[in-house]
Amino acid sequence: MPFKSIIHDVKGELGSISRKGKSRSLRVVQDRLVCINAFKQSCWANMPYELLRDVLMRIEASEVTWPTRKTVVSCAGVCRNWREIMKEIVKPPEISGKLTFPISLKQPGPRDSLLQCYIKRSCNNQTYYLYLGLYQSSNEDGKFLLAARKCRRPTCTDYIISLNTNDVSKDSNTYIGKLRSNFLGTKFEIYDSQPPNVGAKVTKSCSTRLMNAKQISPRVPTGNYPIAHISYELNVLGSRGPRRMQCIMDAIPTSSSELEGVAPMQTEFLHSNLDTFPSLPFFRSKSTRTKSSQFRPLSSLRDGMLVLKNKAPRWHEQLQCWCLNFNGRVTVASIKNFQLVAFAENVVVKHEKQENVILQFGKVGNDVFTMDYQYPISAFQAFAICLSSFDTKIACE
Repeated sequence: MPFKSIIHDVKGELGSISRKGKSRSLRVVQDRLVCINAFKQSCWANMPYELLRDVLMRIEASEVTWPTRKTVVSCAGVCRNWREIMKEIVKPPEISGKLTFPISLKQPGPRDSLLQCYIKRSCNNQTYYLYLGLYQSSNEDGKFLLAARKCRRPTCTDYIISLNTNDVSKDSNTYIGKLRSNFLGTKFEIYDSQPPNVGAKVTKSCSTRLMNAKQISPRVPTGNYPIAHISYELNVLGSRGPRRMQCIMDAIPTSSSELEGVAPMQTEFLHSNLDTFPSLPFFRSKSTRTKSSQFRPLSSLRDGMLVLKNKAPRWHEQLQCWCLNFNGRVTVASIKNFQLVAFAENVVVKHEKQENVILQFGKVGNDVFTMDYQYPISAFQAFAICLSSFDTKIACE
């Protein structure tokens, strides 16, 4: 029997039974009980562990790109046994170079290559969409990853970041963080909705924040945890030239940019109501307790925070413009284009490290921009940094 048919049969069997039910008020409880009983009676429930693991490993190895990789997500949603096996099989982006589950967006990118994405800007509703893919080569969008909505306030501007393209708000159960700028648009702060490490401090006490009329348990802290600071150099003299920016990654040690360096990695969403959402189904582990090695204090990992600075462009005499080598990923000149590399103050940095681009962002068309990132930053962090480039900067230009 083909491997895909196994998943199709199981999902179809559970789906047909779960659609049964008379009372709408009791539908959820009835469906859960019926699904559990149906699966216990199913032939797949007694499949030997070794055979099941081999089947799931072959499925994971064969479905390497989206949209076919959604089969891997479906496998993880069949039952607890399948979920635990898939959690062992599917490797984080650092190793596999793939984005499979939503938590992958909070994990560092691959070490040996840039993970290629692109951003679409909607000027009508001030919303930005992050997709997985090389670039928009057709009318169809790539795999949706994140969405951000711009919210202007009297003294600042917020970019609310969500996992759901249809519900981009801080009160949504798919809210994962935000970017906040000052009035001039020269300084930004990136906030995570959950602590990046044990010593992280929340800006506000939000343990009792209501989300969709459901109170989150106090043992699962939710709020705004600062994880990065971005600053753009003021252009006091009004000279022409590219922007100069610096990113201080509060939760990432300087040593993470080295060959054997290690960056903190989140392994699960801590919010109790972040089980599923329309864009990319997600499963939680059976326990919401974090492992001791999951969020280690930053002081025990490094002697300083990782600092990223934009790579200095060179002046092209023939073209009469500033140029950077984006390796064909950027095709339109824009003041928003940049490349970020690791920076160490008072330290002689090797030439190879200076050329190692951690994040690059540039324009390729009307309201379409490419975003490529790699270890030690995550897709969420990269997206937030790129959003800062969209904001108006009167004092920097």
